[in-house]
This record gives sequence, C-alpha cells and structure tokens, in this order.
Amino acid sequence: MYTVYVLYSRRFNKIYIGQTENLERRLSEHNNGISTYTRRYMPWEVIYTEEYSTRPEALKRERQLKSQKGREFIWNYINRRVAGSIR
Repeated sequence: MYTVYVLYSRRFNKIYIGQTENLERRLSEHNNGISTYTRRYMPWEVIYTEEYSTRPEALKRERQLKSQKGREFIWNYINRRVAGSIR
C-alpha cells in the first residue's frame, strides 16, 4: 500500500504533501531533519492520509493535492479541524 499524506507544522503554519510506502518511517525522517525542505519547519504532524494500492495512483493524487485546488482543500480541512477543536 502507498500512502499520500499531508504534514502540518503548527509552529510555522506550513504544510507538506508527499507519498510513501512507509508513513511511520517517512514521518520520522521529516521530524529528524533528514528531509531537506521540512527540516526548518519541525515538528510535523500527520493531519491527512489516503491509501492507494499502486504508486502511480498515489503519485497522481499527490500531484492533485499539490495543485491550487488541492491546497485549498487541505487548508479548508485544517481550518475545519482547528475550528472543531476550539468548540
């Protein structure tokens, strides 16, 4: 299985979108400074995931989420989560 994931840095209000076969390992890499881009915005938390049976499917969805509409979807999702936790 392949996981498309979205990470969120509360501290810096940043998102990162990626895909992997091993989400636990990949999150550890992001939070241990192994990934170059995400190193400066640690710590990261997984806020959204989708599972796919093939890498091409996961890559297609990753590209969709990285588009303007995909990023709007993610930010709306984050804002709903934050609003829901305040109530």
